[in-house]
Amino acid sequence: MQLDIKQIKKGFAVELDGEVYYVIDRQHVKPGKGGAFVRTKLKNIKQGAVIDRTFRPTERLEVAYIEKKNIQYLYSSNDTYEFMDHDTYDQITIDREQLVGIIDYLKENIEVTALVYKGRIIALEPPIFIELKIVSTEPGIKGDTSRAGTKPAVTETGMTVLVPLFVNEGEMIRVDTRTGKYAGRA
Repeated sequence: MQLDIKQIKKGFAVELDGEVYYVIDRQHVKPGKGGAFVRTKLKNIKQGAVIDRTFRPTERLEVAYIEKKNIQYLYSSNDTYEFMDHDTYDQITIDREQLVGIIDYLKENIEVTALVYKGRIIALEPPIFIELKIVSTEPGIKGDTSRAGTKPAVTETGMTVLVPLFVNEGEMIRVDTRTGKYAGRA
């Protein structure tokens, strides 16, 4: 369904040049000279890149209806990752290229949100916080409970996170998936 650019609001998903974008910001600008226009900030759902785009008030955009599904990560084999749809119990195979940005947060049996557009999964969103086990780091310093210093630690998924000095191997930590940073002990 197409809508006038004047009807598009912040938070809408739109299709533009064959890609799907979220509208992050929208401003109707009426300068003193010349015609009015609409300035938008759009975020590409697949790549996460943000673009600025200007439209004339008479232009129309295609609204993208995105369905959100909860799916569960099962296992990986070579460059493919297997997920299960909770509603239909179907197995879904996703290539490694489609998982850019989320692959460090995938561990067995974790639930992620699939964004489905026109029957195809276009992106995956991990939960905001995830608990990961530290498999490799330098030994902790006894008595150092301050947050003054950090050290690198490798998690069970292979991701490297900067953690406080008191965190040791084998401990569970919480990681914020929006920033990829340490958020506390689990």
